[in-house]
Amino acid sequence: MAKKLNAQTYQQLPGTDLDGVLKQITKRLLDGMLEGEMTHHLGYGRHDRLIVSDNKRNGFSNKTISTDNGEIELGIPRDRDSGFDPLIVPKHSRRLERIDKSIMTLYAKGMSTRDIRDTLHDLYCLDISEEFISNVTVSVVDDIRLWQNRPVDTIYPIVYVDCIVVKVQE
Repeated sequence: MAKKLNAQTYQQLPGTDLDGVLKQITKRLLDGMLEGEMTHHLGYGRHDRLIVSDNKRNGFSNKTISTDNGEIELGIPRDRDSGFDPLIVPKHSRRLERIDKSIMTLYAKGMSTRDIRDTLHDLYCLDISEEFISNVTVSVVDDIRLWQNRPVDTIYPIVYVDCIVVKVQE
C-alpha cells in the first residue's frame, strides 16, 4: 500500500519536477479509487468490524501500469473470493487510456455523481452506479483537499514567446 500523503509530504514534493509530482498524485488518487472500488464491491468500509462476511480484504498485488506521465506502481486490492474486478485499472491491462485524467478532471470541475457516471459511460462504456462514484470520490477527497491547500512558490518563471510570420517572395 502506498504511504499516506499529508500536508508536509506535499510541501516536500519537488516543485521543479512536474512529472514526478503528477506521477505521485496520480498514484495516490488511483490507489484511493481502487480502495473505494473494493469498499463498493464488499459493501463495507476498511475497518468496519460489525460486518460478518466470508469475503474480506486480502492484501494487495503489485501492478505496474503506463500512464501519460510514465510508469506507476499500484497496489491492486484483493479479496478472499477473488471476485474483485476493478473498473479503473482492469485486470490484464498495463495501460490506462486517459481514464485517470478524466476522473480527476470531472471531479475537479464539481460534476455530480450522475454527470460523472454518464460521462464515463459515454467515454469508456463503463456501467457504474452513483454509489460507486461516491465511494471512489470519498476515498480521495482528503488527498485532493491537501493538494489544493498546499503552499505554493512565491515566484514562478514564465517565458513568453512571440512570433512574426513574414511572407517573402523570391
